Amino acid sequence: MLTQESGNKSPNPPTKLIFALSLITRESDYQQEQAASAQECGRRVNVDIEISYADNDAIKQSQQLLEVIQNRSHEVNALIFEPAGNTAFPQVARAAAAAGLGWVVMNRSDDSIAELSQRFGSPIFSVTENHEETGRILGRQVAALLPNGGMLLCVQGPSGSPVSALRLAGMEKTKPANIELKLLRSAHWTEEGGYKAVAGWLRLSTSHDANIVGIMGQSDLITLGAYRAFREHARAEKKDHWLGLPFLGVNGLKVGRDAVQRGTLAATVVVPPSAGVAIESLVRAYREGVRPLERIFVTPKSFPELAVLASRTKRSK
Repeated sequence: MLTQESGNKSPNPPTKLIFALSLITRESDYQQEQAASAQECGRRVNVDIEISYADNDAIKQSQQLLEVIQNRSHEVNALIFEPAGNTAFPQVARAAAAAGLGWVVMNRSDDSIAELSQRFGSPIFSVTENHEETGRILGRQVAALLPNGGMLLCVQGPSGSPVSALRLAGMEKTKPANIELKLLRSAHWTEEGGYKAVAGWLRLSTSHDANIVGIMGQSDLITLGAYRAFREHARAEKKDHWLGLPFLGVNGLKVGRDAVQRGTLAATVVVPPSAGVAIESLVRAYREGVRPLERIFVTPKSFPELAVLASRTKRSK
């Protein structure tokens, strides 16, 4: 769903639209869904989508984007990307805008967008999950699942990631006061990242005596990696206890929803992919002359619904 758009008109539309989409990694279920959403939307609106992956390397991603901008023999009209690092490449954004290309940042705020959108005629905007609202939903899920409180093992996303920081900030606002957080850090938004973070923690002698009442990862894959680490590295006498705790994730795509349905995850937060929304907004800008707002939000939601989680907790007592 698109939010209200600006009435400013963009230049005359090109006869053929080609959008370059740069994603973080093939190893993430969310990034895979971004690609699938983009391809489906491209077919539906008759736009060519060219997808590349940064392999979790911000330098590689910036080089890929610059190559598209500088290769003017290749008629790409707009670049859409989800940052692989801590920056949304404002200098690359200026180069894209100066070259007359559209520029869309996904799931990241960038102060340069407002300036560039006002200075240049091409569509320049962001499409982002409300990361803090995702965190607030996580806090409410924790309240529903762990009414007696205790220590929650929270496996965050990569260091320095604004997404990770905003999700944590949102959760801090809604989690009960009787929930204490034990923070770990995953190097990537992947199952392997979550697995290594928790496996490393389990090698500490103190971890096995920690009074953990639940495990939350900032992506479904991180949480599933954590689950695998407990299954493979927990002491035999405590393995059933660890694996019986509620595990919570984020993204709520097929991998996460399936994990909830089979009981591996107690809950997830559904985050709709933003690539399709970005493409639809660009198409409206180029073909209908309607420039998008500088920031468009996609809205997360709890899966299962919070009332369902609360009722299940009451029945299990």
